[in-house]
Amino acid sequence: MRFTATFRATRRMPLLQVLKSAVATVAAWLVAGWLVQGELPVFAAIAALLVVQPSVNQSFGKAVERSIGVILGVIVASGLSLAFGQSTWIILVAIVVAMLVAWALKMTPATSNQVAISAMLVLALGASSPEYALDRVLETLIGAAIGIIVNALIVPPVAVTPAREQLARLGGELAASVDRLADALGRSRSRADLDALMIEARLMRPMRDGADAAIVAGEESLTLNPRRSAHRDELVQLRELLTRLSPIVTQVIGMTRAFADHYDETLHDEATVRAIAEQLRRVAHDVRLAARVAEPEHEPRTSETPALTSALVVSPPRSGHWILVGSLMEDLRRIREELGAE
Repeated sequence: MRFTATFRATRRMPLLQVLKSAVATVAAWLVAGWLVQGELPVFAAIAALLVVQPSVNQSFGKAVERSIGVILGVIVASGLSLAFGQSTWIILVAIVVAMLVAWALKMTPATSNQVAISAMLVLALGASSPEYALDRVLETLIGAAIGIIVNALIVPPVAVTPAREQLARLGGELAASVDRLADALGRSRSRADLDALMIEARLMRPMRDGADAAIVAGEESLTLNPRRSAHRDELVQLRELLTRLSPIVTQVIGMTRAFADHYDETLHDEATVRAIAEQLRRVAHDVRLAARVAEPEHEPRTSETPALTSALVVSPPRSGHWILVGSLMEDLRRIREELGAE
């Protein structure tokens, strides 16, 4: 692992996200300093900085996490301060007690850390009265609220484009894999060709998982988002498309596996195998047609009509090929059902 990979991301954070975090932090500092007189509004600034997340829903979750952590941390710090006074060793005890309290309440790791950090800061900055502790809680709530408001009002993030791009790539690769299998059925192949065909087919699994994760992220980005009404229908269409393509990915991988396992040099002489190859080319056409939903601007097709319009009529295969032909036929039948072929 490269050393820089431990602290550098593969992609930069969007500049807009950085600016929103800066605006939220400055606003929280000013508002909390005006409403809560006395100490510098450090807790408000930290809360606002942490709450601005890639989605409004994540911001709300981070605000709840931050607020609960601060409240518990302040309670622990105030209790120990009132019982034992202020001393350096009290700060260390407060950290340990805060972590144990969070563990007992089954808090998440992030919330547990927040409880300990809040307890440490309250004591280190001078918790001498319940009023001080209450002011820190108010600061945190103000900062968290401002973070949510800023993230929701200043171009709230919508992660629909990445989902569309991932699904478009999946649809294109699925169609290409079907075409490759159709070509392989029509002529002789070496063992290296068969291995490469299988590897390329298997690559569709991580692409399918990536598309699913991108859609989930898109759905999360629309939760509590003021812009959700403009993108909700688009995301529903992408989810429906993935639901249609996912079984086809499984079937194509299975067909490729069966072809590689049962291949022999005389296979392409079978009339039924050539007919299946033609059906697969029609499948590739219909997959590209279905995947147009994921394209931001539809490219013109030579045919807008689904190609799977007629049933496949086969003749009995040779005795050595009937297992493979039967397997391919069953997978092809399932693909036709997913594509809605008559």
